[in-house]
Amino acid sequence: MTDTARTARAGVPERPTLDGIEERWARRWQEEGTYAFDREKATVAGRGSTAGTPRRHGRGDDVYAIDTPPPTVSGELHMGHVFSYTHTDTVARFQRMRGRNVFYPMGWDDNGLPTERRVQNVYGVSCDPSLPYDPAWQPPDAPVTEARRREPTPISRRNFVELCERLTADDEQVFEALWRRLGLSVDWSLTYTTIGRAARATSQRMFLRNLARGEAYQAQAPTLWDVGFGTAVAQAELEDRERPGAYHRLRFTGPDGREVLIDTTRPELLPACVAVVCHPDDERYADLVGATVRTPVFGVEVPVRAHPLADPAKGTGVAMVCTFGDLTDVTWWRDLDLATRVVIGRDGRLLAEPPAGVPDGPYAALSGQSVNAARRAVVELLRDAGDLVGEPREITHPVKFYERGDRPLEIVSTRQWYLRNGGRDAGLRAELLARGDELRWVPEHMGHRYAHWVGGLTGDWLVSRQRFFGVPVPVWYRLDAFGEPDHANPLTPDEASLPVDPSGEPPPGYDESQRGVPGGFVGDPDVLDTWATSSLTPQIVGGWETDPELFDRIFPMDLRPQGQEIIRTWLFGTVVRAHLEHGVLPWRDAVLSGWILDPDRKKMSKSRGNVVTPMALLEQHGSDAVRYWAANGRPGMDLAFDPAQIRVGRRLATKLLNASKFALGLGAADALRAPATTPLDTALLAELSTVVATATAAFDGYDHTTALQATEAFFWRFCDDYIELVKERAYGTGPGADSARAALATALSVQLRLFAPVLPYVTEEVWSWWRYGSVHRAPWPTTYEVGRAITGTGDPALLRLAGDALGQVRRAKSERRLSMRAEVPLAEALGPAGLLDQLTLVADDVRAAGRITTLDLLPDRAPELVIASAF
Repeated sequence: MTDTARTARAGVPERPTLDGIEERWARRWQEEGTYAFDREKATVAGRGSTAGTPRRHGRGDDVYAIDTPPPTVSGELHMGHVFSYTHTDTVARFQRMRGRNVFYPMGWDDNGLPTERRVQNVYGVSCDPSLPYDPAWQPPDAPVTEARRREPTPISRRNFVELCERLTADDEQVFEALWRRLGLSVDWSLTYTTIGRAARATSQRMFLRNLARGEAYQAQAPTLWDVGFGTAVAQAELEDRERPGAYHRLRFTGPDGREVLIDTTRPELLPACVAVVCHPDDERYADLVGATVRTPVFGVEVPVRAHPLADPAKGTGVAMVCTFGDLTDVTWWRDLDLATRVVIGRDGRLLAEPPAGVPDGPYAALSGQSVNAARRAVVELLRDAGDLVGEPREITHPVKFYERGDRPLEIVSTRQWYLRNGGRDAGLRAELLARGDELRWVPEHMGHRYAHWVGGLTGDWLVSRQRFFGVPVPVWYRLDAFGEPDHANPLTPDEASLPVDPSGEPPPGYDESQRGVPGGFVGDPDVLDTWATSSLTPQIVGGWETDPELFDRIFPMDLRPQGQEIIRTWLFGTVVRAHLEHGVLPWRDAVLSGWILDPDRKKMSKSRGNVVTPMALLEQHGSDAVRYWAANGRPGMDLAFDPAQIRVGRRLATKLLNASKFALGLGAADALRAPATTPLDTALLAELSTVVATATAAFDGYDHTTALQATEAFFWRFCDDYIELVKERAYGTGPGADSARAALATALSVQLRLFAPVLPYVTEEVWSWWRYGSVHRAPWPTTYEVGRAITGTGDPALLRLAGDALGQVRRAKSERRLSMRAEVPLAEALGPAGLLDQLTLVADDVRAAGRITTLDLLPDRAPELVIASAF
């Protein structure tokens, strides 16, 4: 940036104000392309400019690429978003000022279950894929009633998808407006959506390559199923919730009429019982292993098997294995090669017909019932048969839920698509654990969560979903002469034809008339899990296979910022996809954000109803003030929402305006790059040099909080002490005045740049008063730059000493209720001789600032500095 040739007061307003600066500067930044990524300047190792240091995978080091988290577009942004995205923005701004060509995109995660649920609630509709598309159908204009939501209008899949696209487009505009108001320095020309054409093509291309390499496969298997959403869910999307339940003690009958008692919380699964298990070392049941027992009510013979997961201390020490009550049942069923008796359907109700081997008579009372109703019915049947021992014992226990669902998960047998992730492959698991070790984690302990997750995987990644608004699984199946699909040999499209929708397009070599008829084809009806697409954000925004020059310039990326709760989903998924396709980590560093807490130190969340939406706060206090609050939280650390701290941020921004106006009014603008020569001025700059070193090291370590705290502490000393000490001298003429103005100019220029990553609006406003260009494109300050303005050497202790002396004079005036402008006829300085020798170097400034007529130095009269003022 070049300096201005303006006079000291050129461009400084009479009454500086923070009002309106967000709209003015956001518009100007966009018009001038202040934050645009310059792809022409980005280098690839071995090509173009040699300025960039070669990086792994062929990249030059001149680019700093951020894999920005695409927020889910299915509601409102809240303060947690402001918190974490502000952190990322400080990194982008710092790296840009360090001379890096910053690739900082924004995406919208708009496909998946949250969007579908929002469309259903807003418009009172449901999706029925069997219905034909109606181009004339229009949604209701007014918000629908609760009654309409309970009895939704069925519409075709295409109509439903169009509604999803319409609603997310509206939401995205609202989100973008808030991000612009907050001052995120993203390049808005790099915006993408996870349901857009480019994202669909990227997701399908990667899936097809996974399929070709055998990494994606289809299987009929027990599947975690959300009844409310009507779809399979993955292990990474589970959460435990404490729910009331009850233990029921059931009487099974063993050999020779032996009584075998079993405790269960799910008696409704009794007809699904396929075995009874005990621990191999449990002597109580050793003689039963290998024999059979008979189930109560239904009288089905089931084997007794031993398995180490059986807990002798739980209940009676023996458990029934049902297909399927929980994930442990799945493990037992798989390890012991047991039979399958499925009784719960995808609708969460018991199937109309009993499984093979289960008698029709007692099952009739359960047929078609909900799980809860079936449980009550089985309990009554057990009572009537005399096989319920005692009464149910109420408990509270963890129950598996889909993280976005409101009903307990069931496990049903379905055909699904899976992606290998190390859950069943020890070699791949070891490779992915090694990738975690390569990654730089901020804070470091977050890496343990990754390792714990990968080490604890029990199966591969389930990536198919039985929903509508998502990326279609890009395969079709031939139908045999009986109309049955050939799942073992799926038909796939050419990559050049992507994206495709098998529900509306025929496969290569077929036409639409052959859909659904024997000898023809059928499209896969499922869509890919939203994480299966979101895990490809580097490839989507980087133009993988569609813009290879851009991709070579930005991949692997530098930074993945994200929430700690999605390490197991988004972060791990992205590592898996990059490892399988590219053989590298997708980024160098991962920075994890903490939680936002309410004033009672409870995590803010929509489910608790304690979230705070940010727009009103941004309008009331200003964006810089809200960013200041956010920047006071370190990566991985929780931060309480505190309006008082936002007000502190507003005060800081206001003080920066006013102090800058005052300094420029003293003539600082004309003194930039002039040398500071007097002891107090060089002391100021010497201390500023240490602040620059501290802030730079902190930002390099993703510690924006330490950088802000160091800069802010110096700023208040600059305002409260230094300006007061030198203003009389700066108003004058001669070498002393020139030195003061030079120090003011350097200090102001450097402080504006130090504050710029956190307070972008007020720093840009002040910068525009006396400098050309944008502060956000100005070079980051260095200790060399500050040191160059110091004549000789500077001693930071002198500034603190002078501030201490002036502070004592001020307190003496305050205690006597005198104006700070009151004259002090005589002041005596007492203290160690060496300390007073130092004080003489700044005595003239102390006298002038304190309006002291005579300042006497009395050495060795006190162990520390004491200023005694006489009035």
